[in-house]
Amino acid sequence: MQTRSEITTADGTRLHLSISGPQDAQVTVVLAHGWCLDRRTWQHQITALAGMGRRAPRVIAFDTRGHGRSGATRLREATLARLGDDMAEVIRRCAPTGPVVLAGHSMGGMTIMEYAHRHPGEFAARVAGLLLISTTAEGHTHTRYGLPGSLANLLRAGETFGAGLLARSGTWRPHRAVLPALRPALRWLLFGDDCAEEAMLLTMRSLGRAPLRSIGGFRESVGAQRRLDTLAELSGMPATVLVGDRDRLTPPACAESIAGALTGAQLTVLAGAGHMLPLERPAEVSEALVAIVRRAARDAKRARRAMTRPSRCSRAA
Repeated sequence: MQTRSEITTADGTRLHLSISGPQDAQVTVVLAHGWCLDRRTWQHQITALAGMGRRAPRVIAFDTRGHGRSGATRLREATLARLGDDMAEVIRRCAPTGPVVLAGHSMGGMTIMEYAHRHPGEFAARVAGLLLISTTAEGHTHTRYGLPGSLANLLRAGETFGAGLLARSGTWRPHRAVLPALRPALRWLLFGDDCAEEAMLLTMRSLGRAPLRSIGGFRESVGAQRRLDTLAELSGMPATVLVGDRDRLTPPACAESIAGALTGAQLTVLAGAGHMLPLERPAEVSEALVAIVRRAARDAKRARRAMTRPSRCSRAA
């Protein structure tokens, strides 16, 4: 059973959350969605985690500021740094104890990296596993939109200019009226060979809910982020990196550099898949997430046993 909740961040922004799973679960999973999307991106994975029965984790899925049902963001707060701080607040207030598994899609994965960068002590103490999906640690370095280099650079310049205009257009959503006309372009940009109608409709509804300030405001921060050094400091943490080989926004080169920095991470490239893996390839994403949760639960159980096992000195006494 899912319950809805809200928290207000330190800067006064309201974040909307859905929480499910047993309160006494061994592990908590926190799900972070992508740019211009919302927490509904994770609907298949939430169902899969609930299907783990008595081993099911607590699951927290939240709408990023300026997205979904969360409050609007001020333009100066439309940054990945602020999103990393938001994730820290969600974990402190909604999952104050126990191991945490973080899963992030696209900008959600970048949010996880920013949380690790800005709150390294908390991250090391709490996070027991990572699932990074269709994301990057190098901004727009590898993004070519599936186009030749010269055309990609031209498109990026136009996109960057347009994002600046949108960022200053406030919280209104006039683009909802033209989304049906944009459907073919969105289908090509976001999905691979196959695209279920339900996945396409949910993606368009999420995009329609995102205000212009959020669509444009986060662009500069997303394009500029560089966090490979942060990931290198997390080497050895249980982690899986997923990417589609038809991803035009965060192509396999992005995932390969993440896996190269995050020593020990498992990299999986899904043939024929695009950018929207949680909706496009829900079974593969759910399987990877369930595997990480199971490992985190086993590790937590072993740690508890080690803490309660009598030491040699106590036995000798």
